[in-house]
Amino acid sequence: MKSNQLRTYQGAVAIVTGAASGIGYGLVRELVKREASVVLADRQQERVEEIAASLRAAGGNAMAATVDVVDEAAVKAVVEAAANRFGRLDYLFNNAGISIGGEVKHYQTEDWTRVFDVNLRGVANGVQAAYPIMLSQGYGHIVNTSSVCGLLPSPWCVSYAASKFGVLGLSISLRVEAAAAGVRISALCPGTVRTAMLEDYGKYGKLIQPVSSERQRQFWDHLNPMEPEEFARQALRAVAKNRGIIVIPRWWRAIWWVNRLSPSLGQRLARIELARTKAGME
Repeated sequence: MKSNQLRTYQGAVAIVTGAASGIGYGLVRELVKREASVVLADRQQERVEEIAASLRAAGGNAMAATVDVVDEAAVKAVVEAAANRFGRLDYLFNNAGISIGGEVKHYQTEDWTRVFDVNLRGVANGVQAAYPIMLSQGYGHIVNTSSVCGLLPSPWCVSYAASKFGVLGLSISLRVEAAAAGVRISALCPGTVRTAMLEDYGKYGKLIQPVSSERQRQFWDHLNPMEPEEFARQALRAVAKNRGIIVIPRWWRAIWWVNRLSPSLGQRLARIELARTKAGME
């Protein structure tokens, strides 16, 4: 196996932020199955240590790192420690994120700040730490988690959508810059994936309009959430093919296509969905 090129995925070194739950946890498990060495980065210290220990007990190569992606110095320390320990860095999955559910009329200034700090600044911090290492290697792949909310009008989660549009713009722009140096950049755009965020905004963000957990589950269930393990399997296949924008589940691509073909129709559909959302959350 050549040491001076990107590995897919056997023998690769990968860092996954937001690794303690949801999509991040799914990515970690699938990467370990493919015999990658994985650094689980998350602010939930006990949880990531527990996951890493269980993966090692099953024969995987995993280590935990406690980090808040908003802390630029901490992110840099984790990335550099991983690269120094393994002598390479193949993948950075910038996946940590939070959401705020509810109408903008209920926002406080700090709501915007927190979402932008985690979802966009957190991604920028990861890029700032990993990109120079990958440039010096001449290979590497940074995978930033955006969302279908970064592709479509998304009322009731406006700050989240704004941050995810930003992640998408960062990714497709840096992809062009990085290509000549042999570094790959992709944007993951999940549709509805069954993660804890769907049921507990308070832990993974904030719900600014009172809605019970049961109501939240009922609403998200009508969108047929994909299981995170299946999402991770499909995502890693697309990453291996160096796709620039990865939309999963597949049926969301049709909605994205409609929105690109007719933005006015996309906005009309979004208004219909907003009315359904508000009715479902009452």
